[in-house]
Amino acid sequence: MNRQPGLSKSRILSHRQCPKRLWLQVYRPELAEEAGDRQAMLVVGNQVGEVARSLFPGGLLIESDDLSRAQRETAAALAIRPRRTLFEATFSHQKVLVRADILHPAGNGYRMAEIKASSQVKPYHMEDAAIQSWVLRETGVRLHRVEIGHINREFIYPGGGDYRGLFSYKEVSKEVKALHQEVAGWVREARRTLARAESPETEPGSQCQEPFPCPFVGHCDPTPTVEPRVCDLAVLPRSPKMLETLQTEGFTSLRQVPPERLNNPRHRRMQQAIIAGRPVIEPEAGEFLRALPYPRYYLDFETMQFAVPVWTGTGPYRQIPFQWSCHVEKKPGGRLQHFGFLAEGHENPCRELVAALLETVGHQGSIFVYSPFEQQRLAEMAANLPSRMAMEVTKVIGRLVDLLPLTRNNYYHPEMRGSWSLKAVLPTIAPDLDYTSLAVSDGLMAQVAFQETMHPETTAPRKHELRKQLIEYCHQDTLALVRLVHFLMESKPCRQKSTMP
Repeated sequence: MNRQPGLSKSRILSHRQCPKRLWLQVYRPELAEEAGDRQAMLVVGNQVGEVARSLFPGGLLIESDDLSRAQRETAAALAIRPRRTLFEATFSHQKVLVRADILHPAGNGYRMAEIKASSQVKPYHMEDAAIQSWVLRETGVRLHRVEIGHINREFIYPGGGDYRGLFSYKEVSKEVKALHQEVAGWVREARRTLARAESPETEPGSQCQEPFPCPFVGHCDPTPTVEPRVCDLAVLPRSPKMLETLQTEGFTSLRQVPPERLNNPRHRRMQQAIIAGRPVIEPEAGEFLRALPYPRYYLDFETMQFAVPVWTGTGPYRQIPFQWSCHVEKKPGGRLQHFGFLAEGHENPCRELVAALLETVGHQGSIFVYSPFEQQRLAEMAANLPSRMAMEVTKVIGRLVDLLPLTRNNYYHPEMRGSWSLKAVLPTIAPDLDYTSLAVSDGLMAQVAFQETMHPETTAPRKHELRKQLIEYCHQDTLALVRLVHFLMESKPCRQKSTMP
């Protein structure tokens, strides 16, 4: 550490979040544990940046990874007349190096825009732009306007590569100018941290997750995350005030709380299950399910959220279904049938997806889902479909039976630890349906896998394997719904009197 490393915008922002993070990032990078979705976020950021640049035709991209060379290329480009828009223009002041996303000629100076993949301007974006513009102004660049460009959620992609309107630009010139006097202090503080022989002693806290999850959390706080015990007060869902009150009064376990203090039937059911050491199942769930007619359908959607829409008629960050799975049960005890749809990804799959679904579910019978998610997606798709097809989708919505509130109001197992997510409930009723054995085991992984199938460089064998993994995952989701319904229908009511042990 004889020669102190230089600073960049990202390093200063890391220091603003936590001095220890910067020190470890520079001197002990091998201790970082990157989140699994970080690569996906980088891909999205690159896509957003490329599209933003395409909206400034004739611009010059400073591509060199050699930062000294990039600065020379930037200086040469600034001298060219007529002036051109510059992308990734590189500047350094007091050994603080920055690369401006977009530097566009404006009057006798420039308009600087920092491009973000988010759909709104966030507080840390101001510090980001303040550091960038401080360096540029200190190096003599005349900035008439500083902006943050973010995704416009109202944009609808017309197709043909036309992304005009994808970005909204917010001027933040005054806000970042007010921060300029602080930037020099941020730089000094970061340098003092990097001059240390050992990392700062910083206790883990909220800064470990805000504004970004820190990759060094596992090093700073090696204590493994411990799930709440089945009897902990922390398992009470959405009850922060009551939880605080009970803890203040000295209660540490749900076992200790007098039953009359629990006004919510769900909380009482949880306490009964914990005291009994076994699940509580109310009879109403089975009674309701047994009264429903056949055929029965068990439905699950998988969706994509593109920052940059790729399908005509879709918008950024919209939940667009690309896959569904449906188990069909035509009569009690009958053989299960499975149907599914998985888009190819070349175009907006909604109409084809809906047509296949309508053919599968027919015109009668209950359609089981878990949460309002499928209902919301169907309603969104119906709004953009021809009137006759939209009417059929509306009829399907009317047949949906949401198992989440039914389960939440009638079933609790101590091992659910306060959660009624399907992945919390399933191990208590069907432990053989193990998601850990699946190559694709959650919705985010499904999105990443499907996006890979769409990439033109993905080989045919790889695409085939990914599609197989997606089908297996979605199949298990709807099989889980089947098992849940059968469990609630067949289980004998199991209650426990609310008595203290």
